[in-house]
Amino acid sequence: MTDTLPLSSLADALHRRRSVRAFTDRPVDPALLADVFATAQRAPSGGNLQPWQATVLTGEPWQAMKDAVAARIAMGREGQQAEYDIYPRGLTEPWDARRFGVGEALYASLGIPREDKRGRLAQFMHNYTGFGAPVMLFLHCSRIMGPPQWADMGMWLQSVMLLLVEQGLASCPQECWAMYGATVRATLGLGDDQILFSGLAIGYADEAAAVNQWPVPRADIEEAIDWRGFA
Repeated sequence: MTDTLPLSSLADALHRRRSVRAFTDRPVDPALLADVFATAQRAPSGGNLQPWQATVLTGEPWQAMKDAVAARIAMGREGQQAEYDIYPRGLTEPWDARRFGVGEALYASLGIPREDKRGRLAQFMHNYTGFGAPVMLFLHCSRIMGPPQWADMGMWLQSVMLLLVEQGLASCPQECWAMYGATVRATLGLGDDQILFSGLAIGYADEAAAVNQWPVPRADIEEAIDWRGFA
């Protein structure tokens, strides 16, 4: 998240990467981004399909996207154009508790209590400004791609995020843009043969912002890993 602390290992990058929700207005060198994306092309891909495609915006094109989606948001629920279910319907434990818990911790870091519905909605709407990031990447692929290729896109996205950390940059993956997928695709000039997967806000983190400092919990490995055949 910072360009003042050197990385010592990949593990260091993984520990330091987080979804940043407050960026400075410092511009990002496009040559630096090009290097990151070129290196990320080494991400694994089944059958070497490399299904990921990305459109990267800054300046006027980025502002045009924010304006276009803001117009849909103003329409209320009728304006939504979900590309897919971001979370499974009928989410059960332990996943529902994890989702609820991280949301509560985020709002607590901002001092927004649960009963302040308006304040929470206003904070959520910051998603659609990229939290002030000067660069927004939209990740998309052909609609013919299936779950294995979506996994490939995730590995590419993770590679990009870790490489950004290495370069002193921060990011925030944002599937919320898929709630207005048709508008995003139309604004980008993408055909209906493409499906939007995610946005990725990119920039320099506002290190002083409380929303970038609260601890994000992770489940113990014993909840995720089933060890078999080990002494």
